[in-house]
Amino acid sequence: MTDVKIVKVGDGYYYFKLGQLLKRKHITLNKLITDTDTDFKVIKRLINGDLVRIDIFVLARICNYLDCDIKDIIDYKKETNLINN
Repeated sequence: MTDVKIVKVGDGYYYFKLGQLLKRKHITLNKLITDTDTDFKVIKRLINGDLVRIDIFVLARICNYLDCDIKDIIDYKKETNLINN
C-alpha cells in the first residue's frame, strides 16, 4: 500500500488514503486545493494523517470532486479485524 499513511489510535488503525487516490486519478494536490476551495494545510493533514478532527463538509467536497466514498479517503480498522482479514 503505497502512499497510505497508517496511524494507530486506541484499539485500531486509521488509513489515510487521499495521497494514493490522487495519484491513481492523476490529480495534483494544487488542482484539488483549487477546485475544492480547500486550504493546503487541511489537505496535507488528510494525506499525512496528522489531524485531530475531521471536517465533514471538507470530506463531502473532496468526495464529490473525486467521485468517491469517505472510506476511499479515510478508513478505520480495529486490531481484531486486522487479525481476521
